[in-house]
Amino acid sequence: MRSVIASSSRAIVRTLVTPVISPRAFSTGLPTRHFMPRHVHRSLLRPQPQALSQRRSMFIQTETTPNEASLKFIPGVPVTSSGTHEFLDLRSALPSPLATRLLSIDGLTGVFYGPDFVTCTKDDSFQWSLLKPEIFATLMEHFSSGAPLFRDGEDISGAEDTRILDTDSEVVGMIKELLETRVRPAIQEDGGDIEYKGFDEETGIVKLRLKGSCRGCSSSSVTLKNGIERMLQHYVPEVQSVEQVLDQEEQIALDEFAKFEARLEKKSKPDMSQYMSH
Repeated sequence: MRSVIASSSRAIVRTLVTPVISPRAFSTGLPTRHFMPRHVHRSLLRPQPQALSQRRSMFIQTETTPNEASLKFIPGVPVTSSGTHEFLDLRSALPSPLATRLLSIDGLTGVFYGPDFVTCTKDDSFQWSLLKPEIFATLMEHFSSGAPLFRDGEDISGAEDTRILDTDSEVVGMIKELLETRVRPAIQEDGGDIEYKGFDEETGIVKLRLKGSCRGCSSSSVTLKNGIERMLQHYVPEVQSVEQVLDQEEQIALDEFAKFEARLEKKSKPDMSQYMSH
């Protein structure tokens, strides 16, 4: 009977314990051994939920826009709840650490925050295949850390261009409501936005500024005339046309581009004087 009990006891011990090499054996080379319950040993090796969540990476999607120079990045989390924000240089990006880091990437010329996306605009001489890895890394680090989008104490209020004021006329109120409910959601789908700049009741001209991927887009004039203008004219007969308002930098760039095209056209024309007889 004793031998049976002893053998069964040894069997039970063998199932409950497992030999583990002590860390001291690695430093001294001695085959020191101690025993640890197997269930404790496994729990120590099993990854904890907190460690798994820290290792889990975000999945950021990209969407093309009508503007080949702009790309829409969707992190899968809310970006801003206070309207939209646009940054065209490092000085304007100072209130936002993320925008500052993005505009520090060589080749990026603009950053735009939407409700659930970030639109990045590049210089035409750079390729997206070279810029995207660094943009992905910057966005992933920011949104995974839970850091705020703006620095403490900075003004993060969004644009209130379409907020209907008590001083607005009925026509202006209708224009603002249409821009906010019909136009803005469609424009943001393409990674951009609009900003209402005014309505001239004498001429019937609505003035808008394009932002994000819509800025500098070759199809922006089509969007203004065939899309926004026709819709506003349908619901508000007082609207005669929609015109784009350009920033000072945009106007200068367009003027310089027009001069450059004129010089190219002049050079392309052959000088006929050398073929004329004297």
